[in-house]
Amino acid sequence: MKKILFSHSYFLRFDPKQWATGQPYAPLGTLYAASLMRENGYTVSLFDTMFAHGAEEVLPSLDHFQPDFFVIYDDGFNYLTKMCLTNMREAAFRMSKLARERGCTVIVSSSDSTDHYEQYLQEGADFVVLGEGEVTLAELIQAINKGATSFTSIPGLAYRQGDAVIKTGKRPVIRELDALPFPAWDLIEITPYRAMWLKSSGYFSMNMGTTRGCPFKCNWCAKPIYGNRYNSRSPQNVVQELKLLKEQYHFDHIWFCDDIFGLKPGWVQEFAELTEQENLPLRFKIQSRADLLVQENYVRSLARAGCENTWMGAESGSQEILDAMDKGTTIEQIYTATKLLKEHGIRPSFFIQFGYPGETKEDIRKTIRMIRELMPAELGISVSYPLPGTVFYERVKNELQEKANWTDSDELQLMFKNTYPPAFYKRLHRHVHHVYRTRQGWMTFKKALKNPFALKLADYKKVVAACLYLPQIFIGKWQLKQLSYE
Repeated sequence: MKKILFSHSYFLRFDPKQWATGQPYAPLGTLYAASLMRENGYTVSLFDTMFAHGAEEVLPSLDHFQPDFFVIYDDGFNYLTKMCLTNMREAAFRMSKLARERGCTVIVSSSDSTDHYEQYLQEGADFVVLGEGEVTLAELIQAINKGATSFTSIPGLAYRQGDAVIKTGKRPVIRELDALPFPAWDLIEITPYRAMWLKSSGYFSMNMGTTRGCPFKCNWCAKPIYGNRYNSRSPQNVVQELKLLKEQYHFDHIWFCDDIFGLKPGWVQEFAELTEQENLPLRFKIQSRADLLVQENYVRSLARAGCENTWMGAESGSQEILDAMDKGTTIEQIYTATKLLKEHGIRPSFFIQFGYPGETKEDIRKTIRMIRELMPAELGISVSYPLPGTVFYERVKNELQEKANWTDSDELQLMFKNTYPPAFYKRLHRHVHHVYRTRQGWMTFKKALKNPFALKLADYKKVVAACLYLPQIFIGKWQLKQLSYE
């Protein structure tokens, strides 16, 4: 039977910010593909790049396993892989070449290769799978094994035929997600994941997807893998997998890595009921939207199921910017959702995006004011990043020069012309974090005055940090003024 060596191109060490955070999640999309191919009768193995130092570390796996196919299959559930970081792209190119030198047929499936398939074909890939990859991969390898020389009948492919690059029709997404086998978790060496989580956070978190796709149309958000369709696993199927993971890996926490968790009406309520029936207490975090989180039944069911933290794409405190993004949410909904989450014991966390075209100083002030007033539990700040295939990308692509990708996730380089220069947004990122941490420390200090013995060591550290950040706020304001040419 033919052998397939799977890998992916996310090297945690190449992303210093994420390495320092120390919260790695296994390549879920890769494990789904490996599981399906094993179910189809192939012998599969995995070279997990998560903790590797470089692409050359794949060599022992190639030489020992001697696969017929080498498949770089990135995790389409992880937003970090959608950012197309150049460090990871170059590693994928290098692994592709090393595998081809050893006689493997090289197949690549990722957000970046879907957007830039010609580059991947030039750099060692024999085939690039476009979009959702499991079914395409199975059909492609079956056709190769049968000796096919033409692959035009297989949707979702790009490959070379002579000097020409052939791109076949679009592959429909999988609608019946319960039909897929559970991810091949047994291929992962779970020990380093657990160890890093325990060291950084004191608990062990695993990732799970309950849906694929997103039906909303934020014009900066790319969906190269799962598209605009929204398909969901059944609550029964999800609970079954949770029970298996709990028994086998003893997780403490789950990240449901869906773009939007529980959008299907009644899904979260049924999920909460099932976890209670199965005596399956959970701690988990999700991603959601403000307009969904204003529904109290939804939030109540989340809390009942064990949701601890909800990341909301707040993006901006300016309604004008939200409308320009085609976000489809309102500032009022963000305020209402935050209040409702807190009332039900769920920590609200915000994704914030600066630098969207047309953003003014007043828009920025509104965003900072919203953060100070609502004080989310956690804050993720970025600058607008043009992803191929989006309305936003088409708007600014003529302004992109040689720099079209970040090297790592902490680069935060504004790659197009905007109201202010790139250095302004780098400094703004630090300034807003200083404002947030100072406000957080001040709120903790007020609690300490009421009951000093109720606080933990981490709380007192927040107070000390606030004292250190306070002078940085004034320095930051002065620097931002200079950088904005005022």
